[in-house]
Amino acid sequence: MSTPKTYEQLVKENQELLLQLEEANETIEAIRTGQVDALVVKGSDNEHQLYTLKTADQTYRVFIEKMNEGAVTLNEDGIILYCNTMFSSMINLPLSKVVGMRFELLIPDDCKELYQDVFRNGWHKDSKTELSIISGDSQIPCLFSVTTLQLDEGKALSVILTDLTFQKEVQALLKENNKRLEDINNELEISNHDLQQFASIASHDLQEPLRKILIFSTMLRDRNKNLLSEESKVFLEKIISSSSRMKSLIVDILTYSRLSTHTNRFTVISLKDIVREIIEDFEVLIEETGAIIQVDDLPEIEVNRGQIKQVFQNLISNSIKFCKAGQQPVIRITGCYNDDVIEQEGIDTNGTCCITFTDNGIGFDDKYNEKIFSLFERLNSKDKFEGSGIGLAITKKIIDKHKGKIVAVSREGEGAQFLITLPLRQNID
Repeated sequence: MSTPKTYEQLVKENQELLLQLEEANETIEAIRTGQVDALVVKGSDNEHQLYTLKTADQTYRVFIEKMNEGAVTLNEDGIILYCNTMFSSMINLPLSKVVGMRFELLIPDDCKELYQDVFRNGWHKDSKTELSIISGDSQIPCLFSVTTLQLDEGKALSVILTDLTFQKEVQALLKENNKRLEDINNELEISNHDLQQFASIASHDLQEPLRKILIFSTMLRDRNKNLLSEESKVFLEKIISSSSRMKSLIVDILTYSRLSTHTNRFTVISLKDIVREIIEDFEVLIEETGAIIQVDDLPEIEVNRGQIKQVFQNLISNSIKFCKAGQQPVIRITGCYNDDVIEQEGIDTNGTCCITFTDNGIGFDDKYNEKIFSLFERLNSKDKFEGSGIGLAITKKIIDKHKGKIVAVSREGEGAQFLITLPLRQNID
């Protein structure tokens, strides 16, 4: 019976075992990272034997072990001589089973011909292709990059495999989303076309009965002035007034819908000539209201003449319409290139002109600066101020079609200012 070991002996033996384990771990790490290419081992017969390791260059080994891609080294028979841990994770097999395997066994049937072609040509030139590898019951799409290496044992083929699963999923999602967007755009185009057709037909069909209502209501009022009671006269005036507003609304809706369909024809014109024409058109209205329109120098720019004239008409008529009671309307139209207010609104003035409309009218609360350009938006009662609520929406749409911007600056009771920026020249795509 052997004598039990003392505590000191057990501690010493444990320390020796720990040193041996640490030395073994260091040796394994040195082999894995390529710091060691050969080992001298003492056998049981006290003879020393030299063991060489199948290695690539040390730098290569360290590099591919840290890669996020799978890395494989093949011999001329397509046998796996080495692979990194990322590749073994990709195919869900331990390293011990991967080394020594024919790489072709990991290629699905529909990719074998492509793999054989790349493997054959890879010994002569670097090449890349996309193919799949088998991982359990599934397949992984990969970018397959091959190049030759000169190892201690001779020439080998280095294969780098980049997992394209996420990229393919993103591509599929983008393709699906693009298809959906294309379908939605097609539906919107059809819907817009139908709406435009409806607006045009409805506006045309509505105008005829409305015209008759206006004609006969006016005839009834004028021919029976002495026969109608005061109450009947009031009713007739309301019919005529409502019909007139309806007519104006129909015309504005038709105008707004046509802005989406008309092909723009741009010509270089003088904005000052446009204003002069409008002043002549508004001669009676200006005389009735005593309005003063001051026009500074305005530039010549490339625009759709009819549309820009409508913009100026809408803004000038609004300034006259929304004047203060008992006060003469004063409207000033200026042209500029570097207006402080425009810069504050974030408008790029490079290659553009800026036109400012300023009036001394009733103004509006600045919280409506953007809302005022919405379709059918009215800030005042229709009983006090006539209009369809579409004029400024039409104005903004025209400016948008000219690749410009329009902003409103106002305070209630202090007048309004409209600032327009337009390109000097239109670049038609």
